[in-house]
Amino acid sequence: MRRILAVDDDSDILEVIQYILEESGYEVETLTDGHYLFDKIKESQPDLILLDIMLGNLDGRELCRSVKNSSETQNIPVILVSASHDVSKSLNQIGAPNDFIAKPFDIEDLLGSISKQLNTAA
Repeated sequence: MRRILAVDDDSDILEVIQYILEESGYEVETLTDGHYLFDKIKESQPDLILLDIMLGNLDGRELCRSVKNSSETQNIPVILVSASHDVSKSLNQIGAPNDFIAKPFDIEDLLGSISKQLNTAA
């Protein structure tokens, strides 16, 4: 079963994402504090990370760059999610996410993006 780590500071959104993904056959870990991202990655060994851009006092884009610039985590697909930012134009930059989804997102778009990234990474 493929493991997804969903990171968002809104626990209600995480609950919805977790429900959707578990109903679709994924194992889901959640995290509300981006400060613990690398600890959680080491603990759960996710196949994909869903990462919100606005994480309280942290910027998900910076966390994404850190994931992509680390030799231990660079191969984990990262999908950034945001209601207030559009990073789709910067997807080909160094340290960029593998994909971007705007909130509110369509469930089929979310599942399609996850499936695409997991199939590409496989």
